[in-house]
Amino acid sequence: MFFKKKVNKNEQSILEKIDKDKLPKHIGIIMDGNGRWAKERNLPRTMGHRAGVETLKVIVRKASDIGIKYLTLYAFSTENWKRPAEEINALMSLLVEYLGSELDELHKNNVIVNSIGDISKLPLPCQKILHESKEKTKNNTGLTLNLALNYGSRDEIIKAVKEISSEVKSGNISIDDIDEKTIENHLYTKGMPDPDLIIRPSGELRISNFLLWQMAYSELYFSNIYWPDFKPEDLYKAIYDYQNRDRRFGNAN
Repeated sequence: MFFKKKVNKNEQSILEKIDKDKLPKHIGIIMDGNGRWAKERNLPRTMGHRAGVETLKVIVRKASDIGIKYLTLYAFSTENWKRPAEEINALMSLLVEYLGSELDELHKNNVIVNSIGDISKLPLPCQKILHESKEKTKNNTGLTLNLALNYGSRDEIIKAVKEISSEVKSGNISIDDIDEKTIENHLYTKGMPDPDLIIRPSGELRISNFLLWQMAYSELYFSNIYWPDFKPEDLYKAIYDYQNRDRRFGNAN
């Protein structure tokens, strides 16, 4: 297991309430609030992102420890390219730094590193470390860590439509063959279960172009806590809340 460190009382009391037999298989997190966290402390936004990476490390470890199978973290969206170059460069450097420092530990603890999104647009050092991380961990069997990088769900769906259209045009499939499974097989998350739970810290009440197809029946959990202040007990609270909801998937009671 990743962690065998002391657990504080708040964390332990919530963890004890969680039913380990009813864990969500797949959790998605929109890591939001780094910039506002920094602003409230009169720090540069880049310091907020660095603090956010420290939270990321802890949450990945805790999710792995309790037995979550898939964790998808919204790290850099297709819209984030509109941000100042200094901030973008800092985010890319943090990605390289995170994987460079954590890869051996992730591998040792059976984590599979994966990415979703068009990583061909990322700087070459980012592409290189992602490739190395995927190759090193591809045969692991524990938590799959999906880093959503240069990811936008609308772009993902457009990509799927183009690929399916090409298959129809080439005669590999007919229009009548197209169903939900066809589309799912052309998404970045092919072969993965849809997220059971989507968590968004920071107080924002929107999904920001994240896993739009996949989250059709996801449970949504919003928190006012900025991502750098998001603690393991906040993750456990979200899971506990999820376990106490009635998931009907369109069926009657």
